[in-house]
Amino acid sequence: MKEITVEELKAKIDNKEDFQLIDVREPFEYETSNLNGENIPLGGILIEADKIATDKPVIMQCRSGKRSAMAVMQLEQQLGLTNLYNLKGGILAWQEAFDPDMQVY
Repeated sequence: MKEITVEELKAKIDNKEDFQLIDVREPFEYETSNLNGENIPLGGILIEADKIATDKPVIMQCRSGKRSAMAVMQLEQQLGLTNLYNLKGGILAWQEAFDPDMQVY
């Protein structure tokens, strides 16, 4: 599984690179804090797979990187997608590196 660090993600955002960010947490978690990605909870990731880009990098994120890793594995194994990256450490790593005031749980 390919992974990306929060530092690499921030560089992509700062450089205005073309990629899709998908947050696989539940809506109530997303409402607490998010990185402006599209919210597709893990439980519906295969059902809503048509929302996932196939023509550019797609970065999956969650709270710590565990659920997003599961999403990447499911999509790679069942749909054969090869453009997926897991955000290592999730939103907790982002908070620690860039936004100590971000509300997380």
